[in-house]
Amino acid sequence: MSRVSSETKRLTIDAMLSAMCAVLGYVAIDLGAIKITFESFPVILGAYLFGPVDGAIIGFVGTLVYQLLRYGVSATTLLWMLPYVVLGLGCGIYAKKKDYKMSRRGILIVTLITGLMVTAMNSAVIYLDSKIYGYYYPAIVLGMLIPRILTAVGESIVFGLAMPAVIKSVKKVI
Repeated sequence: MSRVSSETKRLTIDAMLSAMCAVLGYVAIDLGAIKITFESFPVILGAYLFGPVDGAIIGFVGTLVYQLLRYGVSATTLLWMLPYVVLGLGCGIYAKKKDYKMSRRGILIVTLITGLMVTAMNSAVIYLDSKIYGYYYPAIVLGMLIPRILTAVGESIVFGLAMPAVIKSVKKVI
């Protein structure tokens, strides 16, 4: 029996992480303007393992599937996907720059920065979406900004602290 190529393994893992992203996005705790989710975890993991292109692809495909299942196609579908593509790119660029030998501190800092970027971009999309679809209320867009930032910081710290052990475990398997 022939061995599976490393390219095939990588693409299979990308597909699995994309599926995880979609499922985790779908089962999130959605409190309106605040969403507590692990949807970004597989995007970050894939980016740290394989780099910016894979991270962006995982973010794109995972959130595309989630968006289509949850909301269908809308004028803002691509805008909702963009933060997770940027997340994958940001974490992946860092990993590639460090030749995939990242420090725990570096992972924590980059995960925190990119998590805040996702929150900022999602906040902008909430504003645009609310204006397009006529549900704009300052309390939704502006009033929930601080709780959204605090949620992002909490999620990012948890993900950043857990990520080195997860990366190490996954690398052993692949």
